[in-house]
Amino acid sequence: MKITILGSGNVATHLALAHRQAGHQIVQIWSRDFDHAEQLADLVYAEPTNRLNLIYPTSDIYILAVSDDALFDLALDFQMREALVLHTSGSVSMNVLRPMSRHHGVLYVPQSFVRTVAMDYSQLPFCLEASDNESMKKLETLARSVSENIYHISSAERQWLHIASVMVNNFGNALNALAQDMLKTQGISFEILRPLIQITAEKAMLSIKAHDNPKEEPTLWRLQTGPAVRGDEKTISRHVAMLKGNPDLQRLYEMMTEIIINATSKSK
Repeated sequence: MKITILGSGNVATHLALAHRQAGHQIVQIWSRDFDHAEQLADLVYAEPTNRLNLIYPTSDIYILAVSDDALFDLALDFQMREALVLHTSGSVSMNVLRPMSRHHGVLYVPQSFVRTVAMDYSQLPFCLEASDNESMKKLETLARSVSENIYHISSAERQWLHIASVMVNNFGNALNALAQDMLKTQGISFEILRPLIQITAEKAMLSIKAHDNPKEEPTLWRLQTGPAVRGDEKTISRHVAMLKGNPDLQRLYEMMTEIIINATSKSK
């Protein structure tokens, strides 16, 4: 297929590379910053542009991999009529694309994309939504050329999935970063926690693998460990006291402890 990508950031970069590797032609890369468009275009042998009126109307699919605010701006200025127009946002309704083309949809990949970090695109989950059956068939063909992990997700479901993605990725990374900063102030290597970080991720994977048999599925709350689960009030109080010099971290510790106590008591 012939694909034009609007955007030049992390998501646009990986989607351009993934579909180029899958054998599709990336016709153009558009970005408000021509230098950014040119950098990505060079990677996928495409033509760069920073002008919407210079985008060719001959591509099969137009992927809008831009910020949510930019997406609403483009909805006013970008029209393709018959071509399939997609956005990649986790939190914006598919209907924002309706003024652009009667064939529209969403190609949402719940993944943390970093431009300089390579990844196995065949493992990516592609969450699809389309305005009509014809568009869905084309979108499925596009997605399956990269990965077999295909899910039909509505706009409402996608917003819940986006919240969950923020929790497991952004919040999870932030917690690790806070722990790293705290240890650094004490002159302790974060490397010591590598096995603990790994086993925590493996517990999440264990829950996912058991999904096919819900009766035996070990929910993550049942795999929860630590002083809050044990009801170890002395340790909790000591930790809270130690964090007195960092009020934000202290409040976070207390809030997370309360959440764990309440959630695990219900799952028993």
